[in-house]
Amino acid sequence: MITVMGATGHTGKRITELLLQAGEQVRALGRSESKLAGLARAGAQVLAGDPTDAAFLTKAFRGADAVYTLLPYEVQTIDYHAAQKAQGEAIVKALHDSGTRHVVALSSVGADLPSGTGPIVSLHAQEARLRGLEGANVLILRAGALFENFYGALGFIKEQGINGDAVAADVAIPMIATRDIAEVAAKALRDRNWSGVVVRELLGPRDLTYAEATRILGARLGKPDLAYVQLSYTELVEALQQAGFSENLASLSAELAQAFNERRVKSREGRKPESTTPTRFEDFVEELASV
Repeated sequence: MITVMGATGHTGKRITELLLQAGEQVRALGRSESKLAGLARAGAQVLAGDPTDAAFLTKAFRGADAVYTLLPYEVQTIDYHAAQKAQGEAIVKALHDSGTRHVVALSSVGADLPSGTGPIVSLHAQEARLRGLEGANVLILRAGALFENFYGALGFIKEQGINGDAVAADVAIPMIATRDIAEVAAKALRDRNWSGVVVRELLGPRDLTYAEATRILGARLGKPDLAYVQLSYTELVEALQQAGFSENLASLSAELAQAFNERRVKSREGRKPESTTPTRFEDFVEELASV
């Protein structure tokens, strides 16, 4: 049995599907029973509950050979770090109390830094909690920025006719498709061939600037002149709040943009064959353009 958190999200759903296709027994977790129904029909055991409820998570983790964990990214959270702390502590308590031996945990490039990286600071804290688990083998996947984040930019592009963020146009960032994260995670959950705490970076096929990504996206959307405009940090906060972000998370996102601009959020190992994944942004925008 393998337990997968966030099974209705981008990585968790694909991990669950891959494991079921491989003949594994899967326990799929989410907040909504109705959103889990498709995975139930596909053969997963589904459990709906609160990810801050350690008792619920302990029940869900108990008996599993491996568990996939992540901290959900919730844009309307009033106090982002406090919410992430509550979920992170519940996850680690449940892993301990259930006696889970193998854990695959989604994290991010930049999680090696203790401060100044906006939302990623919570992942730094969660990595520290996971390192404190006695007797557990923990694989931490530090992924690059997600291609899927561009779904959130589509409205701005359609309304304003530009793509904008506070990251400078010439800053190249490792970007990755969630399907590639899922492939690596599913294989690790099945193989369980590491011991202790291992950190693995997943950096996508190549680093991309927002200007490059905008050109690729514009060409596919039939907008060859689509421009990337660097917003001020204040403008980014305002734009994100208009898009539904809490003031707290919008401000943290601006802090992350500044960390990118200062070249502090980056790979610590350098790009290697094992950290390079196959799906290109050009491939991903085919899906994005159909939305």
